[in-house]
Amino acid sequence: MDVLAVLNLGDFAQAFSKMGMFPVFDVAYYIVSILYLKYEPGSVEVSRRSPVASWLCAMLYCFGSYILADIMLGSSPVDYFQHNSHILLASAVWYLIFYCPLNLFYKCVAFLPVKLVLVALKEVVRARKIAAGVHHAHHAYHHGFFIMVIVGYVKGSGVALISNFEQLLRGVWRPDTNEILNMSFPTKASLYGAILFTMQEAHWLPVSKSVLILVFTLFMATTKVFMTARHSHGSPFALIESWTCHLLFGSPLGGGEEDHHHAAAAAPSSPLKTKEELSEGVRKRKAKKAE
Repeated sequence: MDVLAVLNLGDFAQAFSKMGMFPVFDVAYYIVSILYLKYEPGSVEVSRRSPVASWLCAMLYCFGSYILADIMLGSSPVDYFQHNSHILLASAVWYLIFYCPLNLFYKCVAFLPVKLVLVALKEVVRARKIAAGVHHAHHAYHHGFFIMVIVGYVKGSGVALISNFEQLLRGVWRPDTNEILNMSFPTKASLYGAILFTMQEAHWLPVSKSVLILVFTLFMATTKVFMTARHSHGSPFALIESWTCHLLFGSPLGGGEEDHHHAAAAAPSSPLKTKEELSEGVRKRKAKKAE
């Protein structure tokens, strides 16, 4: 802590943790979330065929974590929709990404340098949501440490945990894409972050919440920006998880990793390629219509 005092990191972390997320950071969160929705196969066709279904999917991408956390804590699942400014802002982003003339807005936010900035801003919101989820659960269940972890995990994971329900709104049923079975980096990081914030709430971690928020945000933002820039879909936790699973659960150290790699190459790579082809196909169709 003396080092933090010398570098004034404590004051900076305190100011950072109190910084408001609306509207700049929230807008970035909505843009990136709905951008990923547009990458999903068939989402463009759904937006043309049923704008209401497309809008509902976009709202789940933006507010799915709040809906699921409210259900778990016994609140109304539509409670967050009382924040009119957030709903209108997310709806405006949805409209611009899917219906902007000549696809101009989508092309601007999908431009890699711009997208990297937006991704970094989104991770700031994710870290804050995890901390807020743990804190909220701590007030409701003062000694319910597992509940704190679960609520923080849900708040950080967003729509990923209810992706199968969101897919049903688009007329797609793919149970093999269950996020619990195939956890992505943001989902894993949300779980680990929820554990850290729970330990801090229980005073098992000798660090202030503001410093933990700052450190976790820096880790998430730099890692996600690096992965986005390299178009990587792996996980920096892979090596540690491989050794841990080998020691605790007897998973094959080498073979399991290879099997996971082959499974990832066989299953996820195809949808990822399809998403890129979809985006490229949209651009070509727009260009033909413009001609």
